[in-house]
Amino acid sequence: MENGAPQDIDVTVTFLEMHAAPAVSPPIPYNRQIALLKTKDIPLHFYRYLMDRVGRKWHWVNVLRLSDEELAAGLHREDRDIRVLYLDGAPAGFFDLKPHLPDEVELAYFGMMEHAHGQGIGRWFLGAAISAAWAYGPRRVTVQTCTLDHPAALPLYQKLGFTPVAQKKEVVHPLTFAERSASVMRG
Repeated sequence: MENGAPQDIDVTVTFLEMHAAPAVSPPIPYNRQIALLKTKDIPLHFYRYLMDRVGRKWHWVNVLRLSDEELAAGLHREDRDIRVLYLDGAPAGFFDLKPHLPDEVELAYFGMMEHAHGQGIGRWFLGAAISAAWAYGPRRVTVQTCTLDHPAALPLYQKLGFTPVAQKKEVVHPLTFAERSASVMRG
């Protein structure tokens, strides 16, 4: 860290596609209190909270840098599909689908908070996201992951039917603690 600013991080982004809906979805875990709720006009502060709590360790920073106006313009589209995972009554993750591309639904964000890791629900949760994406009737469903994401992300995407189609190098500019705090605490 130089002058308090975090160092940029080189990453490899992997783009994945799925061209047919899976024949079966992973079963919902039993003996767990799980709810998956679709949001309507999600409050910006709650979306930022989810983005921060799910993505902090993985340096999900792009959304946190958006102004309220920029974030609202993307989130409050009629065709945006954001669903929040609850485990034992508390938020535990979310996924965010962008079904507005021609013939494509993008799984823009998918992840769980640390307290939900290792609970046996990730495979089911990703299956639920995939099912929700295919419900829009696209020709393909896309997702991307990078070398900063959870190490199980890429293998899990592949196990559930995604195929890598491209890679590219990018640089992530991490947020300082003050920048992260200002974003998450905003309105």
